[in-house]
Amino acid sequence: MPELVEVRTEEAPAPFRGAPYSQAVKFGELVFVSGQIAIDPATNAFAGGSVAEQAERVFANLSAILEAADSSLSRVVRTTVYLADIGDFDQMNEVYARHVGQPPPARTTFEVSRLPADARIEIDVIAGA
Repeated sequence: MPELVEVRTEEAPAPFRGAPYSQAVKFGELVFVSGQIAIDPATNAFAGGSVAEQAERVFANLSAILEAADSSLSRVVRTTVYLADIGDFDQMNEVYARHVGQPPPARTTFEVSRLPADARIEIDVIAGA
């Protein structure tokens, strides 16, 4: 039976406000990455104002966590994208397309009423290890 293994890196932000969750966990050949917002781990400050700027930081965080799990964005099989405003869909999609592999992963995108720290975007992923 596979073990549940916590993934942790200083190259991505620690859990938001010390909340009880892992940046990611590995289970067998899968990596489950918690939702990431545009927090810069070097400064612990919010990065970017536009959804495109925030998405770039989110992908940097996701990439760092996946690397710590011996995976990468090219191995992502499933994503969920949370937007504070579905009107930002096209801007988000431009950044998203540059960062995910081919074929692109399965994805769900929807608008939510509010995100942590009033972020404009949050993304979580499942990837192969």
